[in-house]
Amino acid sequence: MQKDFDVEIKKPDDPEPQGGLDFTMRSENAFYDLVDLSDFRDKDAETIYRFLVKEIKLIPFGDYLKRYIYTKSGMRGDFRVIDLQLYQEVISLAFSENRTPRSFSDTSAKLSALSKNWLTQESIARPTVFLLGFGLGMSADDVSSFLIKALKERDFNFKDPVEIILWYCFRNGYKYQKFQSLKKRFENMAKEESGEIYGDRTFAIRYEAASIYDDESLMRFLSVFAAPPGKDSYSVTAVQKFYELYRQTKAIIAEYYNLDEAEGLSVSRKVWRAEDIGEGDVEKILCNGTPYDSKGNLVRVSGSKLAKFFSKKRFSRQHLHDVLAGEVAIDRFDLITLNFFLFSQDAKYETDNKNRFLAFTDSTNGILNECGMGELYIANPYECFLLMCILSDCPLATFADVWEMSYENEEVS
Repeated sequence: MQKDFDVEIKKPDDPEPQGGLDFTMRSENAFYDLVDLSDFRDKDAETIYRFLVKEIKLIPFGDYLKRYIYTKSGMRGDFRVIDLQLYQEVISLAFSENRTPRSFSDTSAKLSALSKNWLTQESIARPTVFLLGFGLGMSADDVSSFLIKALKERDFNFKDPVEIILWYCFRNGYKYQKFQSLKKRFENMAKEESGEIYGDRTFAIRYEAASIYDDESLMRFLSVFAAPPGKDSYSVTAVQKFYELYRQTKAIIAEYYNLDEAEGLSVSRKVWRAEDIGEGDVEKILCNGTPYDSKGNLVRVSGSKLAKFFSKKRFSRQHLHDVLAGEVAIDRFDLITLNFFLFSQDAKYETDNKNRFLAFTDSTNGILNECGMGELYIANPYECFLLMCILSDCPLATFADVWEMSYENEEVS
């Protein structure tokens, strides 16, 4: 993210690479152009909504894959208009040279058909990224970038022994056959059965993994992994961060209610505490711009003109219930949205939009990095949306207004 601001937010001076090859720079240019507009201060919600509807686009996985092949192969021209067959041929040749199978499991599909699918899909399954990693000879950093930026998922999961083996292979440039050999060795080796390592913080495990220097030290490291004890062997750190942010969110909402009680001048007014706040209360605040149906439920996200950007990112009471019950894993958007709410309510930034933006960016990146989720990615439309809102005079009101506009029927001019 750009941070060398003067008085106002300024966009980078670097020109956009040929053919829009740098997704981040292209998104940053659009972002800084928008927040520099005179309309942004006066009509921030309308300006943001118009930008989201008319200008910003989701970057499909296939474009990330094309860009990677384009760069590694030394192609020229606009990577988006190069014939698809050329990309398929590069994949086929690379898979052959790296002796990588078409799939981790048996399949009758031809590589030509599979590669066409990979190059044209909006998203693909996580294991396919690892397969492409072997097939295209990716480094560990390359694979990390695909996981975080292209799939919008977590980095290598250091609570999953198989993903640790994958990381070890990519870090050392090992081929698919080496991975299979190490995986089989792990599956057949004696392991400690306590499973206590699943309670450790992910970043601590990743730090310890950096000391792995050969196959033997890898196996010693993996020996403490028993079968995962629960549904989700992902980051304890993410869970801790979520509950910390959620507790602070509930405390702020409780203060809202206490102010309402005080203004009512009731002698027997209730004093609200964070523990009195439930999922429904959080929904009312964070989904304030979303209409309700006749049954008292939030109208479906599919009814929003921004559904393709906002799907699965709404803090409904059902989503919160599922997260708190451990039915679904905490993702980066849960953490980013809660932190956005906290910064939107921080009084010390009430008239200091620029420093609010900087502080929010630094704080959120710190949380995401600690959870192994990668920093804020401005090319992701939802994250770009929150960054624009945090720069507005009233971030939470702007956030709600854009949501509300997305459910209205009027066309955007």
